[in-house]
Amino acid sequence: MTKPVILMGAPMDAGQRRAGCLMGPAAYRVAGIADAIAELGFAVQDRGDLAPGPLHPATCANPVVHDLPEVVAWTRTLAAAGQAAMQDGFPVFMGGDHALSLGSVAGVAAHAAAVGRPLFVLWLDAHSDFHTPLTTTSGNLHGTPVAYLSGLPGFEAFPPFPAPVPPERLCLYGIRSVDPAELRGLKAQGVIVNDMRVLDEHGIVAPLRAFLAQVAAAGGMLHVSLDVDFLDPGIAPAVGTTVPGGITFREAHLVMELLHESGLVTSLDLVELNPFLDERGRTAKLMVDLVGSLMGRKVFDRPTRSFG
Repeated sequence: MTKPVILMGAPMDAGQRRAGCLMGPAAYRVAGIADAIAELGFAVQDRGDLAPGPLHPATCANPVVHDLPEVVAWTRTLAAAGQAAMQDGFPVFMGGDHALSLGSVAGVAAHAAAVGRPLFVLWLDAHSDFHTPLTTTSGNLHGTPVAYLSGLPGFEAFPPFPAPVPPERLCLYGIRSVDPAELRGLKAQGVIVNDMRVLDEHGIVAPLRAFLAQVAAAGGMLHVSLDVDFLDPGIAPAVGTTVPGGITFREAHLVMELLHESGLVTSLDLVELNPFLDERGRTAKLMVDLVGSLMGRKVFDRPTRSFG
């Protein structure tokens, strides 16, 4: 990769009700994300934190949905910033709750359509995030991005998603918490779901390599959305949506190393880091280490670290 890595902060909490994710971008910077990438030989541009544009009235038939105007405003801002950053380099969207992916993936998709390449999405998450604003029972819009990028109805308050991602180009990986309405939607759409049962039976490597082979065969661009709760809460406590039985330290680094070796990843989300829930920066440092693996660092390159 000859183009720079472009860091952009999205300090947003609007997609959920638990405050704290808006501190995520600052935590990544304190944990040394720019230096970790630069040490691997990449140019790094930190474009600072984005801010949503003006809020406009927005309504939804589902009365539990909250902060809709704020999330729509963030979506527009992130889509524009993401499309511009894709033209200049490799964007890393630092969040912020997972609702930021409504905009980040929209911007990436617009760029992919403009250059005539298919976009693939790898969703590293404990949750499928396949609700629409009409099906969510929590009202938390951080549970809706995959439905939005899939082109499902119910997002009339949002800008139309450019070039929706068909199910064969979407891989949910590490999933272990799916609501009934989401499960029905996933089955109806035929989305690839590599939940923890699949990974336990077939291993971490085979399902991921199969998906990467599809991306390579199509000459595609690959957006990776990495949620802190993809990881087991025992190693990554700084998230408000913990689900036991997640990916281990070594498994997570293996996933990142495989992604690096594929040479296919063109953009990245880092979402749901809540520093208020962290233990002396432990989760932020781990996420930065994972970015290092994605950029080419091997596990044996890391010094011994004590959290005592």
